Amino acid sequence: MADTSVTKVDGENSPVGRMGQRYLASGVRLSMRLWLDEEPGEAKPAVRREYETIGYVLKGRAELTLEGQTVRLEAGDSYVVPHGAEHSYKILETFSAVEATSPPAEVHGRDEQEVH
Repeated sequence: MADTSVTKVDGENSPVGRMGQRYLASGVRLSMRLWLDEEPGEAKPAVRREYETIGYVLKGRAELTLEGQTVRLEAGDSYVVPHGAEHSYKILETFSAVEATSPPAEVHGRDEQEVH
């Protein structure tokens, strides 16, 4: 029988990762996280991660550089960062976004490790 349990995560009390991300609901193959009110600053160093990310911008503006191509993200935009793709970002205006990662970014330290 399939798992029929319901999971609810209170965003106000959800765990916070080292980079400031709030971990939301997580399943076996997919998880969600929230970037809340990230402040503008210098571009983050380029990394490659062991998961795919799909995101939706709630507010603010940022530049996402993916494999050398830069796009501007604004409220209402969605984006994809493929598994293993080199990427970095720069917050231009106080930024909030919800992301889904597959496999779950927080499991086995995937959020803290780079793909080499």
